[in-house]
Amino acid sequence: MGEDIADLGGLLIAYDAYHASLNGKSPPMIDGFTGDQRCFLGYAQTWRGKSRDDAIRQQVATDPHSPRQFRIDGVVRNVDAWYAAFALQPDNRLYLSPDRRARIW
Repeated sequence: MGEDIADLGGLLIAYDAYHASLNGKSPPMIDGFTGDQRCFLGYAQTWRGKSRDDAIRQQVATDPHSPRQFRIDGVVRNVDAWYAAFALQPDNRLYLSPDRRARIW
């Protein structure tokens, strides 16, 4: 769980840094995506990849890091801004009610 918390903290810091880098300006739409959407998509792309089932079983048994999919899905669903960026609603598969989202600070 410690590594999952670190992933969440890292994304929250990166998101805040991204907004600070804008210096109050609005980011442009690029390829139909807002700046916030691109920020979250960029995070997800860092974990993109494939693993064989045997490798995932080995990882779960021996590695403190979650498998790739959960390093994305398990993290972003705890970030309020992710819901706003993609206009997610309670009927979306990854939706987590605000009272169930992890808060680390």
